[in-house]
Amino acid sequence: MTTKFKTKFTIIKGDITEQDSQAIVNAANSSLMGGGGVDGAIHRKGGPQILAECKEIVNKQGQCVPGEAVITSGGKLKAAYVIHTVGPIWRGGNSGEAEVLRNAYYNCLQLARLRNIKSLAFPSISTGAYKYPWELAAQIALETIIANIKKPHFTEVKLVLFNEDIYKVYVDTYKKISRE
Repeated sequence: MTTKFKTKFTIIKGDITEQDSQAIVNAANSSLMGGGGVDGAIHRKGGPQILAECKEIVNKQGQCVPGEAVITSGGKLKAAYVIHTVGPIWRGGNSGEAEVLRNAYYNCLQLARLRNIKSLAFPSISTGAYKYPWELAAQIALETIIANIKKPHFTEVKLVLFNEDIYKVYVDTYKKISRE
């Protein structure tokens, strides 16, 4: 699926660790020490260099606050960089989760701009272990990304979704947003 923007925007089903974007986004935990899901896959495939750089970041600034983003090299990944962001844990929707999720996507895009990164691949942030409802997360992710790629900078931004079910939710949400 591709959009009409100058930035190529796609939604694909695949493995984010296999993307050849200049940077990929990691749905990390606050410790930045690796974990399950996307985070664990990125750390395993990227190798120990990513973990070493994450430890340096935590030693300098402390844990990564939900909604914020930091950057490391890509280690052994195809991507040169990994932008680590911490999404919100779903607590029912009345604890500021939407704002934190929006900030997570926005801050990744801003950090990529600051580092002159032109191509970026996102997973679905907070929808795994943090249990954010897929439909709500898709709406926030798509609205935030689309609003920010209308400004010139990126050549390509993509959402890389691991399975068919969540891929379908994102595609359906994109179609709905496009009609509005």
